[in-house]
Amino acid sequence: MFRDRNGKILSPQEVFQKGVNRIFNIFLDFELYLLTLAGHLPSHFLRKLIYSLAGMRIKGTLHMWARFYDPRGISIGQDTIVGDHAILDGRAKLKIGDHVDVASEVMIYNSEHDVKADDFVATVAPVEIGDYVFIGPRVIILPGVKIGRGAVIAAGAVVTKDVPDFAIVGGVPAQVIGERVNKNLRYRLGRARLFQ
Repeated sequence: MFRDRNGKILSPQEVFQKGVNRIFNIFLDFELYLLTLAGHLPSHFLRKLIYSLAGMRIKGTLHMWARFYDPRGISIGQDTIVGDHAILDGRAKLKIGDHVDVASEVMIYNSEHDVKADDFVATVAPVEIGDYVFIGPRVIILPGVKIGRGAVIAAGAVVTKDVPDFAIVGGVPAQVIGERVNKNLRYRLGRARLFQ
């Protein structure tokens, strides 16, 4: 008779599934370790190639030292630049649109623990970031959030709910503090910095 860590009795099928999941997670952890090493390469082209081989759909640019949770769920649009030391969570779908500027040390999560559940189980919800969004340094975006086109997220904000198109939000938790005046956005972000 087998029991899980909470003392629940497991059927043979559940034991088998837990074993398969454990093996899968060991390989995933090793893959994430290799991607972390790839994040130290001072070449946008090489990093983009390696991230694509790992299953990420990437048309933009990621600066060095990014970290991932399951890159297969991550999609990054054209002319989008993600700053250094970003954390991108692909355990559920993470879609970042075109012409998005993600500053340094931004954390985007789409998995969290259910604090109300007896077993503290992890839950997942997709995150979607629209075109022409600016996300300031050290912003945290939590699961299930949709950020509208042209929105601006102020530095250090914690985004716990959807952000309307062209809204400027800031604070913990993030609240609307203004609105972007120019709604006819057509700019391009330009090239990413070399060796970053």
